[in-house]
Amino acid sequence: MSILVKGGVVVNSHTRRQLDVRLDGEKIVELGADLAVKDSEVVDASGCFILPGFIDAHTHLELNNGYADTSDNFTTGSVAAVAKGTTTVIDMATPDRGKSLADCLATWNALAENKASCDYNYHMSIIEWTPAIAKEIPEMVKAGVTSFKMYLAYDNLRTTDAELYEAMKAIKSVNGMLGVHCENGEIINQLQKDYLAAGKTGPENHPLTRPNALEAEAVNRYLTIANTVGLAVNIVHLSTKESLAVVKRARAHGQKVYVETCPQYLTLTDDLYRLPDFEGAKYVCSPPLRSQADQEALWQGVIAGDVNTISTDHCDFDFAAKEKFGKADFTKIPGGLPGVETRPAIVYTTGVATGKISIERFVALLSENIAKQFALYPQKGVIQLNSDADIVVWDPEAQDVISQQTQLQHCDYSAYEGFQTTGKAKFVFLRGKKVAEDGKVIAPRTGRFVFRKVNQEA
Repeated sequence: MSILVKGGVVVNSHTRRQLDVRLDGEKIVELGADLAVKDSEVVDASGCFILPGFIDAHTHLELNNGYADTSDNFTTGSVAAVAKGTTTVIDMATPDRGKSLADCLATWNALAENKASCDYNYHMSIIEWTPAIAKEIPEMVKAGVTSFKMYLAYDNLRTTDAELYEAMKAIKSVNGMLGVHCENGEIINQLQKDYLAAGKTGPENHPLTRPNALEAEAVNRYLTIANTVGLAVNIVHLSTKESLAVVKRARAHGQKVYVETCPQYLTLTDDLYRLPDFEGAKYVCSPPLRSQADQEALWQGVIAGDVNTISTDHCDFDFAAKEKFGKADFTKIPGGLPGVETRPAIVYTTGVATGKISIERFVALLSENIAKQFALYPQKGVIQLNSDADIVVWDPEAQDVISQQTQLQHCDYSAYEGFQTTGKAKFVFLRGKKVAEDGKVIAPRTGRFVFRKVNQEA
């Protein structure tokens, strides 16, 4: 029996129309006004938007940073994602030093297979550059992993400019996509040493040792190298007005650059690091939260189209772990925030409900643009014939309050405690199967690996 989603407004990135949507098997098979019920199960979407399933292109659902484990794993993190409308995640797969990319892929597959409740793929991290790793780049593409991640910060992950250049050439040869964490790690290391030597150990020092200029410098360096190679690239979790200005200059000279930001940089500010009783440690992430001026500049970038996508960088360590490891040294606070569950409601509330962006732009930022950038389109990211029936029936009037007590993320705190939201996923379908209703998952562990080909859109 097919499923007929009836009475709602279908939204894609440039259109909205009152249409019914018929799902059969895993695909969208019919769109039209007042479609016949036939032998279909009817889902009432009256008063709601019918949106393509959201895609989160930046998660760390299961991570050990060397001394602490994230509070979520693929099982719990994917439940939190799909319950609120995110039907696909692209997780950051990170190999151990000295191990192959193939080993890493096998590890991540074992973490996700038969456990994930949403569909998934990976960005393959490159944390060292060797002839053996270079030979594996085409093998990753053949396996359906066509995007890669590198770092200009963190000693255990950081690459050199020369290695970045060589990796870019290899990735370009297979038409892959590269994303880079852009901060100047060497100067950050020295600033941290200086602050600790001066007895400055609290979380309020975290943003002071990772100032705006060190992100903007790394963005400029990254884009300079990419322009030399001729590779279109992605900037993950961009957080500052200066970095956005660097991007706009590069684009003005014809360079192809994709920009991701995250909800925390659009809604939270660095004054939170000064909360009493070590509460500021909850908000330690890298890049850190920024100023109100940065937030306003990023919103302007979202509105103007300078920011292409909004993903989460979901990486949740319990507050208990942050206290245990970082109470005497802010550089030891496990970094990252929970967010895979709250992104749709946060962006809808602060963006669409306030009139900053349209519902069409919302769909582009959280779904369609991501699908196009990372070679998932038109299988994902759009409501059209023969696309996967990943559908969110979104109630634009629903009211809720974010709380650690009610969240599905397994973290012991919420970065948005008490935040009142407007808009909610009423029903969520994954490849034609209703998997969530009113914020509860009713068909867990139905996610699967989505094979990606190289990106023709980039």
